[in-house]
Amino acid sequence: MEGFGAAMTESSAWLIWTKLPVAQRDALMRKLFDPVDGIGLSYLRLPMGASDFALQSYTYDDMPPGQSDAALAHFSIDHDRETILPALQKARSINPALKIMATPWSAPAWMKTSGALNSGRLRPEAYEVYARYFVKFLQAYADAGISIDAVSPQNEPHHEPAGYPCMRMDANEEAAFIRHLGPLLASAGMKTQILIWDHNWDEPAYPLAILADPAARRYVAGTAFHGYAGSVDAQSKVHDAYPEKGIYFTECSGGEWAPDFGGSLKWNAHTLLIGAVRNWAKTVLLWNLALDDKHGPQNGGCTNCRGVVTITPVSAGIEYNVEYYVLGHAAKFVPPGSMRIESNTFPQQGLEDVAFKNPDGSLTAIVLNGSDGKQSVTIRALDNAFATTLPAGALATFHWHP
Repeated sequence: MEGFGAAMTESSAWLIWTKLPVAQRDALMRKLFDPVDGIGLSYLRLPMGASDFALQSYTYDDMPPGQSDAALAHFSIDHDRETILPALQKARSINPALKIMATPWSAPAWMKTSGALNSGRLRPEAYEVYARYFVKFLQAYADAGISIDAVSPQNEPHHEPAGYPCMRMDANEEAAFIRHLGPLLASAGMKTQILIWDHNWDEPAYPLAILADPAARRYVAGTAFHGYAGSVDAQSKVHDAYPEKGIYFTECSGGEWAPDFGGSLKWNAHTLLIGAVRNWAKTVLLWNLALDDKHGPQNGGCTNCRGVVTITPVSAGIEYNVEYYVLGHAAKFVPPGSMRIESNTFPQQGLEDVAFKNPDGSLTAIVLNGSDGKQSVTIRALDNAFATTLPAGALATFHWHP
């Protein structure tokens, strides 16, 4: 396991960094990232430039219409210095084991067939300069004290919304781009991993096509999935075909479409904490770390998404949503470096689990009673055994030293 967490979008960073008094902000960050006093979030996803949750649309090398910058002379991460970088630096100071993956929603408009951020594809002649753009981003962030552990070439490459930055990238195009990016990262001495697809469970053929390309596959560390369409067992299809490559779950949002705390807790536990991990996921990441009480700030995307926490700017209030407790069940008790171990699970009876051996030798079992009645549970491991009763709909984490 590499970690559990959410996305530090610009909207999240801006709310945390500018809409809370310093003492309250520090307390929130500790509740999010401190493994002892908080839930110990251990992995963040970072948009490279604007996403649908940002204060404006931007990349790190925007040029006036009709102009280009093949030398990347105008490249700058200065936009991120106001809130995003300070928030990341604070998070990592609280939890030094925190990992970060970065994902672009769009290349600069001048690299694209559309000449716009909200549509188009990466022009083939721009593959090389876009690979250098990634390297400059990684170097600039490292200079700011934030190392990036992984990148994906494109967020949701088969989703083309009209209202916010996006870029179409088919499997053959992503493979071609990786054949530029991989060697460039290697020649720059960078250990940042490349994760492919970064989209829903419903198209496992996409990552399988990239992994079938030997020239691209050598640079790929794994496949990233989102949970908005398809079935979680798609992760196992890709894993079984290429078991040496990792599987990562990198996005799913809570929202007002799921207002019931108990129902949301059960869905997230069944589908993500247990389902994604039993289907080989090394990470479980939700979407926005924080949103306001109006589900924003939005940049053209989802109008009813819910963050892990909700910040009300007028009152500086903080609401810890069901997603906070979902992540806490895992992040606090399954540190990076833990190994998922075999465990019996009984989904037909509504009793499901996932188990781990942690780096210190302790064991963790996350158990969901998804049934409508209470259930007796006995946990046995090595020479240890203990029994308890879980109420209907209960999610429990057990952590012990054998």
